[in-house]
Amino acid sequence: MTFSLASLLERLDELESGANRPARYIVALSGGLDSCVLASALAATRDRHGKSLLAVHVDHQLHPDSAEWSDHCRQLAADFGIDFMVEKVDVDTGSGSGLEAAARDARYKVLARHVQHDDWLLSAHHRDDQAETLLLNLMRGSGPAGLRGIGAINPFADGWLVRPLIDVSRAALQAYAVEANIDWLEDPANENRRFDRNYLRHAVLPLLEERWPDVTRRLARSAELAGEAAALLEDLAEHDLRAVGDRPGRIEISGLERLSEQRKRNLLRHAVRRSGLPAPSAAQLCSVLEQLIPAKQDAQPLVAWPGAEVRRYRDILYILPASASEQPVDDGQVLGDTPLQLPQGLGTLSLSPGVELGLDEAVIEQGLTVHYRRGGEKFQPAGQVHTRKLKKLLQDEGVVPWMRERLPLVYAAGRLVAVADLWIASDAASEPGTAIRWRDKPVLH
Repeated sequence: MTFSLASLLERLDELESGANRPARYIVALSGGLDSCVLASALAATRDRHGKSLLAVHVDHQLHPDSAEWSDHCRQLAADFGIDFMVEKVDVDTGSGSGLEAAARDARYKVLARHVQHDDWLLSAHHRDDQAETLLLNLMRGSGPAGLRGIGAINPFADGWLVRPLIDVSRAALQAYAVEANIDWLEDPANENRRFDRNYLRHAVLPLLEERWPDVTRRLARSAELAGEAAALLEDLAEHDLRAVGDRPGRIEISGLERLSEQRKRNLLRHAVRRSGLPAPSAAQLCSVLEQLIPAKQDAQPLVAWPGAEVRRYRDILYILPASASEQPVDDGQVLGDTPLQLPQGLGTLSLSPGVELGLDEAVIEQGLTVHYRRGGEKFQPAGQVHTRKLKKLLQDEGVVPWMRERLPLVYAAGRLVAVADLWIASDAASEPGTAIRWRDKPVLH
C-alpha cells in the first residue's frame, strides 16, 4: 500500500466506524521516520479532517542525546504548526520485563495522562512493525490473541489508541518523507541486534524478503486472520463468562468445571485480560486448573505471576492484581469532609450524611481515623445484641481471607466505630446518621 494524504484521510474515516468522531488527535512523536510522517501529514490535512492536533514526545532518558531529540521534535512540531509537549520518564530497567517492554510501559503510562474523553492517541506503527510483532509472538509461542499482532484501534485511557498506518510499509513512508523533505531522527539503539525486534528487522526479515518479496504483506494477512479467530474465541469466552460469574475477576468453579479443558483455558485467559492484568504463561494457566480447581473448599491455594494472582475461596476463583494481599501501612489516616484515598489500590472512603442508619454526629465530631486489623478486635454491629470477635464476624460474612487484614477500620477517640462500609458499631449509630461510603473497593465476597 502506498502512502498519500488522501489515503490517510480515507483510513481515518474508516476507523471512525469502530470508535467515535474525535475532536482531537494526539500524535506520539518519537522523532523517527514513521511518527514524523504521520505528524506532517496530519498538519497538512487539518483543514480537511478538522481536528485539533497535539504532539507528545516522551524522553526515556536512556541515551545521552535524548534531550537533543526532544529539541528536534519541538522544532518539528513548530514547523508543522502543532501544539507540543515533552514528557520525561524514568524507565524501570530492573523490572525483569526487558528494556524495550519497560520503556514501552513507561511511555504509554505518560501518554495516557494526555488522553481526554474521546481523544485519539495516534501511533505510527506500520506494516513492517506488524510483521516483526507477529514473528516475535510466534517465537514466544503465542496463541491467536498474540498472533493478531498490533490492532488498528483499541480503547485506551479515556479515548482510543489508533494506528492509521498499520497497513503501510516503511518503504512507502520513507518515499513520502523524502519527497516531502521531512527531517527525521535515527535512534542508534535501533541498530543494536541484541534486542529481539532489531534482530528480526536486520537479520531475519531481509532474508525472508529475498525469498518472498511481499513477506510483510503476507504476515500482515496472517495477523488479520488470527485476529478474526481471536475475536471468535473472545465471543465464546464472554458467553462462558456470563454463565460462570457476574464479573471477570470472580468465577464460579462449579460452572467452570462444566466446560471442556480448552474452553476453561480460553475463559481464564479472557478473564485475566478483561481484568486488565498481565497474561499468564501456559504453565501458569495449567497450575490454575490443576491446583486451584481441585483444591478443598477450605483451602486457600494461590497461583501467582508478575502483576497478577489467582486465588480460590470456597467455590469461587478470584483473579486479582499482585498487590491484592499486601498489608497496608497503618499510619492512621484522617477521614473528614473530603474523600480519603486509601493506599495500595484500596479505593476511597467518604462520609455521606442523611442515611437511615449511620454514624452519630457526636461520634464524628470526636475525629475519625482509619486503621487496619491488628488482631483481637471485638465489635457489636448495630442491630445485633452481642459483641463478637471481628475475625468471626468477617468469616460469617464471607469476606475473602486476603481482604480481612486490608479492610479499613474507622476509629473515633480510640474506639472502633465502623468496619469499612459493612457495619456501624451499635454504640456509635444513630437514626438518621452518616454512612461510610467505600468506592472502587476490591472484591470482598
